[in-house]
Amino acid sequence: MRKISLILLLSCPALLYAQKPVQYVRPVIGTEKMGHTYPGATVPFGMVQLSPDTDTIPYEMNGKYNPDVYKYCAGYQYTDRTITGFSHTHFSGTGHSDLGDFLIMPTTGPLQLNPGTADHPENGYRSRFSHDNETAEPAYYKVKLDDHNILAELTATNRVGFHQYTFPSGGDAHIILDLMAGIYNYDNKNVWTFVRVENDTLVTGYRQTNGWARTRTLYFAMTFSKPIKKYGHRNYANDVYKGFWRKFNQAENFPEMAGRNLRAWFDFDAKAGEKVQVKFALSPVSTEGARRNLAAEIPGWDFEAVKQQSQDAWNKELSKVAVKTILPDDLINFYTALYHTYLGPTTYMDVDGGYRGIDQLNHTANGYTNYSTFSLWDTYRALHPLFNILQPQRNADMVRSMLEHYNQSAHKMLPVWSHQGNENWCMIGYHSVSVIADAIMKGNIKGYDAMQALEACANTARYKPYDGLEWYMQMGYVPEDKNGSSVSKTLEYAYDDWCIAQVAQKLGRQDLYDEFIKRSTNYRNVFDPSTGFMRPRLSNGEFRKEFDVLSTHGQGYIEGNAWNYSLYVPQYPAEMISLMGGRKQFTSHLDSLFTMHLPDAFFAETEDITREGIIGNYVHGNEPAHHAAYLYNWTDAPWKTQERTRMILGKMYKPTPDGLGGNDDCGQMSAWYLFSTLGFYPVCPGSTEYALGSPAIQSAAIQLENGKTFAVETVNQSAQNVYVKKVVLNGKTLQRPFIRHEDIMNGGKLVFYMDRKPAR
Repeated sequence: MRKISLILLLSCPALLYAQKPVQYVRPVIGTEKMGHTYPGATVPFGMVQLSPDTDTIPYEMNGKYNPDVYKYCAGYQYTDRTITGFSHTHFSGTGHSDLGDFLIMPTTGPLQLNPGTADHPENGYRSRFSHDNETAEPAYYKVKLDDHNILAELTATNRVGFHQYTFPSGGDAHIILDLMAGIYNYDNKNVWTFVRVENDTLVTGYRQTNGWARTRTLYFAMTFSKPIKKYGHRNYANDVYKGFWRKFNQAENFPEMAGRNLRAWFDFDAKAGEKVQVKFALSPVSTEGARRNLAAEIPGWDFEAVKQQSQDAWNKELSKVAVKTILPDDLINFYTALYHTYLGPTTYMDVDGGYRGIDQLNHTANGYTNYSTFSLWDTYRALHPLFNILQPQRNADMVRSMLEHYNQSAHKMLPVWSHQGNENWCMIGYHSVSVIADAIMKGNIKGYDAMQALEACANTARYKPYDGLEWYMQMGYVPEDKNGSSVSKTLEYAYDDWCIAQVAQKLGRQDLYDEFIKRSTNYRNVFDPSTGFMRPRLSNGEFRKEFDVLSTHGQGYIEGNAWNYSLYVPQYPAEMISLMGGRKQFTSHLDSLFTMHLPDAFFAETEDITREGIIGNYVHGNEPAHHAAYLYNWTDAPWKTQERTRMILGKMYKPTPDGLGGNDDCGQMSAWYLFSTLGFYPVCPGSTEYALGSPAIQSAAIQLENGKTFAVETVNQSAQNVYVKKVVLNGKTLQRPFIRHEDIMNGGKLVFYMDRKPAR
């Protein structure tokens, strides 16, 4: 195949920004099967994610969890053939969900307020569509709604979604605002909704929900490009008490709408071929805040200008890495992965800095951007370390946001998994600690006090009521008979404790260093030498007798089994290898991970992993073993890291809708791809060291915020030459397969000499 590349002029770094990598991004990658990405319009780290939703699957049926809902964590499944509408908030790549706020759908013909069904969309407001008539680009989405013969186009700024609907036939045009719709919906999710028609073009309101975030309120301001002809709503809640509002006919042309389950409609006279535009601004604080956001970000009605402005923002961020690849598909994979890493965390504040905190009070972010959507069990591993290279200022603001969360917390804990003014406590560990430690250890201390951050980390790690921590502190491990997923928790707590110790040592807090460096060795307490695996231990000190090293269910692990999780000692890889029998035995053990066969019974217990996300017993579709392929660098066979990483890149990432082997998990899967494609990876965030692998590009230039450029080049690169003969950093041959963070941030050139045969 012919080679495709971006022009690199390393002697003039400013020219790196002249490229337009937006053209290589495919937002549909990961929208099929388990990737859980969305194809709609957003800007880098944007608060609005305006995207189509393709079904109305409920979270529960007959009082039980409905497993089909899992496919719709991002609201969109590529294999669906109908669209229910376009909502303004979405997660990218998560394994649980919420959001899907303020769904808008344009229709023609008789007014229908129910969404209909996928089999019979004509019975509701949803519409059939074809991927042949669908376009998805960064900050732009377009689709033809076949049932209504409407062309829908979407773009967005940080806080405002911009809709443009072309009605080819003219006549009555309906814009439906569904305030009942949502992702992971159930009957009582909506707490309250309110809509106020301010005048013939402006509508404001809010929605309060109880879901993954149990107390979430989001405000909006919606304005139309032409006057409303008439409007109305229907309240689907069966409220016993309705007060004295019955004296009004509230169903039509009444300027206040309130209730738990509302669907509103707005009618317009549309000429043939006319475009009806809608601007929809969000605010976490108030409708007045939403109106200010609207006026600040999209004051006019030039859809193409807003689209261009937002795509320019994408080009600026994506151009921070300019690459030359072996194949065209590699270029698409690279820039789509970089795009996915910039979808979150998301901005969570108005243009004036106002936001709603987890204490449910209004706060102001002074001098920094407040962020939300912290999927930390996933993103501490590679996403935030990537930001310390590509987005250090933003990452420092994310740390500041975490510290403000801590200050507002009734528990005085850093976030575990937080979004939109709520802590949802999803997953395990206290990995804000890792993100903060990684930033401090790499010198990214901007706008926050490092010593205060250390205190917040230590206090979080001592909060006894949290997830087995009291037992962990008392016994040195989490006992399985007292708290589930005990091995995973013990291992992850020990790693986080090591992170705290590193910061304490750097800041001269010997007392905290002594406390947490001791805790960091607790991984030893769950290692069973008789099996060679980490194993659940009971409160009486004995290992649990029932133990299946392949099973992921009830074995003391979460999203992994003993084979994968036993490798999770990123803070002490050499000690772990020694514990498991030494380099030679460990190498054979690691080989087995990638080559063994899992029985079909394994998949019966997993919701989010299929065979596409697994190589042997190596589960790339979940995060706990993301560092595993790099562990060969601590053995006598680092060439196997090179072999394995190139294999994983080829198998787990493809430029197709089903091209991700698992949930993208708020960018973690994509961050792994980016690091590994560039040839180095942060095995242990909180350390300043990166393990080398096998770069899958011909060359790359990273434009750093400090004005310097770090270049990665390969000599004799090809799809077959996956092995590294030698590595030269700034003219000096490396003696170990590692580089340091300062090597990158100081700028310079890293050259890999590739070969078809391993350098044994």
